[in-house]
Amino acid sequence: MSLVERDRRVVMVSGGARGMGLSIADELARAGWLVSVGCRRPEEQAARDDRSFFRFDALDPSSEREWVDGTVERFGRIDAVVHNAGIMIPVTVLEASDADFDALFGINVKSPMRLSRLAWPHLVASGAGRIVTIASLSGKRVRADRSGVYAMSKFAAVALAHALRRAGSEVGIRSTAICPGYVATDMATGLSSAAPETMTQPGDLARIVRTVIELPTTASIAEIPVNWTVEDAY
Repeated sequence: MSLVERDRRVVMVSGGARGMGLSIADELARAGWLVSVGCRRPEEQAARDDRSFFRFDALDPSSEREWVDGTVERFGRIDAVVHNAGIMIPVTVLEASDADFDALFGINVKSPMRLSRLAWPHLVASGAGRIVTIASLSGKRVRADRSGVYAMSKFAAVALAHALRRAGSEVGIRSTAICPGYVATDMATGLSSAAPETMTQPGDLARIVRTVIELPTTASIAEIPVNWTVEDAY
């Protein structure tokens, strides 16, 4: 690690090799951050000066520890974590199997909680640690029957973001839940008949993430709901 790198802030982005996570990684790299990307197949990613790729599987806790340890070994610090990785299984609460429930909560809730715990000492050492959880408007309301179990997991993800915000209040760590509706990614376009160009664009969310993690500690932002359209609630 060079002296120049040692002075740059470091952010971990889960699921940062494609979709919304890639847009977030690109935006932060352009802003001067060093990006540690957690993804399932890091060996398939081309080497870049502004980011390193590490294996991350949200259902494999050992990969989380290896990712955190690898990030600190590579960059010497962790200043922010962006919990972007997530899944959606379109089943009602009456149709969902235990396996569906375990997968949704394992990836959308348990893994971000474990990652936050592992990164926590480094975020404290940063003096201005930041955690951003990409939740969903489904963490604010249940709009469709087949989004019920997904919504349950996202309600929990929003609660996790609030709990981390409380835990970090005295040590300079700020935690924010960003709650988008449909974003023009493979996940959303596979669930909606709306034209992708009418949805919130991944770059829009990326700019919001950058704003949140670059705000001073005197600004504590709990949640940011973002919708692509106008509905009764959001």
